[in-house]
Amino acid sequence: MSTGRVDAALVAFADAAKADPTRKEPWVRSAQLQFDKSNYARAIVAAEEVLQRDPDDMVADGILTVSGFRIANHSLQRLQGRGALASETARREAETLAGTLKATMGDDILAPEEPQKATAARRPVRRAPAPAAQAPARPAASSASNESGGQSGADPFKNIGGN
Repeated sequence: MSTGRVDAALVAFADAAKADPTRKEPWVRSAQLQFDKSNYARAIVAAEEVLQRDPDDMVADGILTVSGFRIANHSLQRLQGRGALASETARREAETLAGTLKATMGDDILAPEEPQKATAARRPVRRAPAPAAQAPARPAASSASNESGGQSGADPFKNIGGN
């Protein structure tokens, strides 16, 4: 891994898992590497293997959850682009997911953006252009959905305690 040969590392972790099927460590590392490569389905499979060996592993739970969100977000975007979200089944599933997110993260996670005041729309406000070096700020509630486009730079483990 330290030489950047991720595929070789994945093969080595698979061999280690076969050599000692009771150990979770090869699966944890495989899940992390697959997640970093945006191979979310494979990351989920590896995380599930970890959880079979250690149901309390927070890293595996984090990988499983964030990978699942990224797959679901990508699928919803694809369905929306095809106009398929109008089906009753898709709507029920989306409502279930929204309810789970609200119960887990609080009601404001899905709060609609406040509409602009009518007076603000009539009077243009002049602002100085932002320096080119600064990236525009993203709202916290939408950052998880924006990262699902295959970006692996976000660290889903930063808020998870170690095992």
